[in-house]
Amino acid sequence: MRVAMFSGGRGAAGIARALLRTPGLDLALLVNGYDNGLSTGALRRYLPGMLGPSDFRKNLLLHLGRDDPRRALLEHRLPPGSTLADLDRIAGAAPEAVARDLRIFAARLAADPGGFDLADCALGNLVFAGAYLRLGEDFNAAVRACARTFATPARLLNVTDGANAYLVALKQDGRVLADEADIVGPQDAAAITGLFLLPAPLTGPELAGLAGLPAERVRDLLARRAVPAAPDPEALLALADSDLVVYGPGTPHSSLLPSYLTQGVAEAVAEGRSAARVFVVNVGSDHDVQGLSATDLVDRALAYLGDPGNERRLITHILSHDGTASGPAVPRAVAERGTWAGARWIAADLEDPCRPGTHDGHRTVAALRALLGETPLARAG
Repeated sequence: MRVAMFSGGRGAAGIARALLRTPGLDLALLVNGYDNGLSTGALRRYLPGMLGPSDFRKNLLLHLGRDDPRRALLEHRLPPGSTLADLDRIAGAAPEAVARDLRIFAARLAADPGGFDLADCALGNLVFAGAYLRLGEDFNAAVRACARTFATPARLLNVTDGANAYLVALKQDGRVLADEADIVGPQDAAAITGLFLLPAPLTGPELAGLAGLPAERVRDLLARRAVPAAPDPEALLALADSDLVVYGPGTPHSSLLPSYLTQGVAEAVAEGRSAARVFVVNVGSDHDVQGLSATDLVDRALAYLGDPGNERRLITHILSHDGTASGPAVPRAVAERGTWAGARWIAADLEDPCRPGTHDGHRTVAALRALLGETPLARAG
């Protein structure tokens, strides 16, 4: 069975791990590179043109046990005061492929030593950066190279062609969240009503010029600057050739909804062979979804996919936790009716009892397999 799942960094990790443990299952993970927080944002500023590697790095951890040295290497954060000598020392003890890419990044940093502070940077991000430089500043080639280096059993794919873009959000009151770090951070309860991919970050004067304008005027100005996101052909092929498409849980307005803006994604799903296209509702809450219900999130996914009425059956099933949880609420009428936007609504016990607010991977995969078994294609197979 082939499964394609839209994912972020950690929100769908439990589900992905359980899928990878399922015999005979081929998993493609579709991720975007708009992360721009903290050290990732600093790295992107240092290497103009590069997308954010953090969510890809996190997905390389899925198959690695707690004691696997590769996990420690990917997640190690350099302490304050770290120098090129420290980076060289780490490279000297690392596997050959990792050492090669760390040294390539170190050579770049040696040529511009004041341009980037190593403090608190995840070492895995620097491995990605080195691969990016080595491969002619081709981000998707760097993703493929790092997937080979760390032997991930999943097909880890950037949903886009790797062209750089910066994520900006518009709130209901007309305020602009200028980058991805603002979108995922603490914020007031005004809903996010628009996402835009811009070719460059908004400057201070540009933000000042937008402040105080009516929300619709800001929306129009941002839309004029927005650039289309071209797809990675391999990502479209994975969607078209899957038996099951999963819109995974995670931080919606950074990790998931921007991926649905990618050109060709909706067509690949609609025209593909998948027997089920399942939207998995978050069990936990996030800063960017304050005040939004589970049905609101489904509606947003369909809107960004360009099919607000679900006429193309881009979502056939909606899977939510049946029980008390901190995540978006399911309206009682929807739960009783069992449908929304033409899709079947299924409630099951999905929360991890040891990690409240997250999905239990085995329970969620069992629910996915059960609903897939009900489809005509699965019965025919």
